[in-house]
Amino acid sequence: MPADIQPAYRQASQPIEARVADLLGRMTLEEKIDQLHQCGIGDTNPNNLAARADEFRATYGSFIIGGPAETVLATRNAFQRHAVADSRLGIPALFGADVIHGYRTITPIPLAQACSWNPELVRQGCALAAAEAKAHGIDWTFAPMVDHCVDPRWGRIAETFGESPFASAIFSAAAVRGFQGEAFGGPGSIAACLKHYVGYGASEGGRDYVYTEISSQTMWEMHLPAFEAGVRAGARTLMSAFNDLNGTPASANAYTLNEILRRRWGFAGPVVSDWNSVLQLIRQGFAADGAEAAAKALNAGVDIDMADGLYRQHIAAQVATGRVQLATVDEAVRRVLRLKFELGLFEHPYTEAGVLTAAAPGATPLALAEELAGGSIVLLKNHGALPLVASAKRIALLGPLASNGGALLGCWTQQGKAAETPSIADALKERLPPGATLRVEPGCSIHSAATDDLTPAITAARESDLVILCVGEDAGMSGENASRTTLKLAGRQEELVQAVAATGKPIVLVIISGRPIEIQAYVEKMNAIIAAWAGGSRAAAALADILLGRRNPSGRLAITWPRTTGQIPLYHNTRPRARPGDEGEYRDAPTTPLYEFAYGLSYTTFTYSALRLDRAEVKAGDTLIAEVTVANTGPREGCETVFWFIRDPAASITRPLQELKHFEQARLAPGASRVFRFEVVPRRDLSFPDADGRRILEPGAIILTAGRSSATFSVVP
Repeated sequence: MPADIQPAYRQASQPIEARVADLLGRMTLEEKIDQLHQCGIGDTNPNNLAARADEFRATYGSFIIGGPAETVLATRNAFQRHAVADSRLGIPALFGADVIHGYRTITPIPLAQACSWNPELVRQGCALAAAEAKAHGIDWTFAPMVDHCVDPRWGRIAETFGESPFASAIFSAAAVRGFQGEAFGGPGSIAACLKHYVGYGASEGGRDYVYTEISSQTMWEMHLPAFEAGVRAGARTLMSAFNDLNGTPASANAYTLNEILRRRWGFAGPVVSDWNSVLQLIRQGFAADGAEAAAKALNAGVDIDMADGLYRQHIAAQVATGRVQLATVDEAVRRVLRLKFELGLFEHPYTEAGVLTAAAPGATPLALAEELAGGSIVLLKNHGALPLVASAKRIALLGPLASNGGALLGCWTQQGKAAETPSIADALKERLPPGATLRVEPGCSIHSAATDDLTPAITAARESDLVILCVGEDAGMSGENASRTTLKLAGRQEELVQAVAATGKPIVLVIISGRPIEIQAYVEKMNAIIAAWAGGSRAAAALADILLGRRNPSGRLAITWPRTTGQIPLYHNTRPRARPGDEGEYRDAPTTPLYEFAYGLSYTTFTYSALRLDRAEVKAGDTLIAEVTVANTGPREGCETVFWFIRDPAASITRPLQELKHFEQARLAPGASRVFRFEVVPRRDLSFPDADGRRILEPGAIILTAGRSSATFSVVP
């Protein structure tokens, strides 16, 4: 080839597949394996690369990058320059990060976002996160997390979109579209990564990284839908999970990775292991040593080995012995290279500093974060205490989270800064009407010691007209490796709640958390209760506006709120019990939850009409139109979400008591009404999978419910 003619892989005019094939054909086995290796960088001095050639070779395929916002971009470009300039073929590296719910501007944790029931707002939040992350050179986010979980003892439930497989699928697709944008690889677009595939959220006892036993039926009904929806939405990557799944760990599970993901769903992108999950095959008893672990993971469909380096250490020898076929290595490398070409990294390997690089979040992103936070807040109880009335002149703001802005960011805060995050006290002081006073006392710390003095808080409560009591979890108490045996408040917080309740003053309980909290012991003593979650950079402002009546709460629970930890697991789409009445129920507590899935109050009231159907029978190829009229019968504008559930009371495979199949949201002025419509497509909405994932549509009665209104129709041959 003449020196002035670029190889095909360098020619942007060539089709991507031709460029991939050309580059792959030029690579040595060592260069191919290096493309499947991923390691972490952060504050590493790029000037030391020569001394650390084995740890940071120029041919490595991808890096996880972190560190202060001021250094991330420079570090990224330095390592990229090493990859492009100091390697034989100049293959650029991928740079990934856990951009879970915001990057510089932090939006609510995903569980809270789901409580907004606003997929478009979630999409916009992910698009904002992608734009900010890309400004720092991030090409790839390890999000969204779409694990199915019904056990809030598991800390990572904060990162899920709640307990409904249908809703999780909707939010999964919305998040993928947000992160990747309308034109993948364009401005503001980064690669999404569906995680953790699959079954990780079914951890025994809420413990992290443990064995999961999931029937094939449950897998297809509960755990796979959100992943499939994300794949259909165009997610470019997936992450394999930590868990041992029915005896075959997820990071070496050929059935889930190759059969379901690749053959049935047609997924063509790379799968990255979770941190050290290939190495952990040894601890899980699935591999005798690193060589066997590497071979099993790669053969099963894990393309990129995150952190542990086992591919780099062992795959060449495994190819030599025939335990791994060269074609398997080539296919994995092909997936990685294709992603890099799609992202445009060969033409634009470096990221130039811009307006988003060093700047604090501006008004527009903060407004979006506040809107999403406001929509995520759920009013659980209100006996006349909210919105705050003018007679409440002396307000006591109590609790360890009253002045803690950092706790509002939640887990996985990336470049969010606690010092920039207003606390609830800050927001209320800024907004209280003239004549109102605010006395702030922590009462105790989150992780209280016996030396905590509750007296100032109790005194403040006695001398107030109303108490706002802020309790819950700090940022590190939910997320990864944050399992808990109980949902009760940590430290002396419950003691503080009971002591303040004893003063007889009206109390608004505000719960900041990454999971439902057990409040059964004092729920009756509270005048109002708000689930504010970890709401991000503008959580305090959104909460203050709800407390003061400037915003009408509209959040609805995306997860069932149990009365006690002992009720777990408790979820809306359970199967019917074998016996009626109270047979089989708890003898020491109610079996029902404290607050049901989709529950939430408003400062106005909504009335539902009878549900109307356009036909009594529907065939497989028909569409049934269901309608319900919802009227705002209260004194102020409000946002209502209509949830459509079905129940199939008799089927060849038993069906849940209720299955969410559609939801829609609208804002209504006082006295206004709207017709909400659900177009029921039988094969989409009424069929169900068998244990091998085949969809079944059977004749018989179906009960459709919206609000408290229901109607029955029949599926006929």
